Amino acid sequence: MIERVHDTPRGAIHYWVDALPGNGPALALLPGLTADHRLFEKQVEHFRGRVSLLVWDPPGHAASWPFQLDFTLMDAAGWLDGILTAEGFDKPVIVGQSMGGYVGQAYAQRFPGKLAGFVSVDSAPLQRRYVTGVEIALLKRMEPVYRYYPWKWLLRSGTNGVSTTEYGRALMREMMMTYDGDKARYAALSGHGMRMLAEAMEADLPYAIDCPALLICGRSDRAGSCKRYSRAWHRNTGIPLHWIEGAGHNANTDRPEEVNRLIEELVERI
Repeated sequence: MIERVHDTPRGAIHYWVDALPGNGPALALLPGLTADHRLFEKQVEHFRGRVSLLVWDPPGHAASWPFQLDFTLMDAAGWLDGILTAEGFDKPVIVGQSMGGYVGQAYAQRFPGKLAGFVSVDSAPLQRRYVTGVEIALLKRMEPVYRYYPWKWLLRSGTNGVSTTEYGRALMREMMMTYDGDKARYAALSGHGMRMLAEAMEADLPYAIDCPALLICGRSDRAGSCKRYSRAWHRNTGIPLHWIEGAGHNANTDRPEEVNRLIEELVERI
């Protein structure tokens, strides 16, 4: 994978790409909040050399720092489109884990018709109707909560709470250690992500998925109400929902073979 940099008015976004010749399938892998490109190492191992790949450190995360934390989900979608266009990914399949899934939905809203496919991994719908006013209010006020708790507690809960496997927890701990010694940065990044999500929901946009899509959720996902949201998303849209037994919020690290197979099947159908 070749590391490249995309400059924006708020900072530089680092991403990694492996583009194959021709117009074959392309996967854009978008990690969740406080994670980075390493979250998808098992997917990169599986798909590299078979499809074109792109994965980023989201704005403000890991190598994509320093970065001004006042952007919106639509801003992130716009920067992603600039990267995809520069790399020749004309009709990508977005695979978004957690916050990455929200970025994918914002992309579908802002750039209708540009996606070949969409895979949500332990994410949830962006439509306003799925959340309460209380939930939105809480999302906007999370930064002080992160500042309050000791870093050791955040590190422990942030690793054990998202994964069920030794590999998945070790990987998440490695990514979180990016912020070791700078809890203020971690709190600001996390708080901004939650506010950004709340504001996107308040916008009450359609966020329609106009391409073949797939919902993936770990059966042991304990992050918020992700399982409840996934059930409702599937029920209201008919998008296929696959439960990953024994997997937590980072299902792609806990059961990579199964998640890779589901992504591959979607790509083959497309």
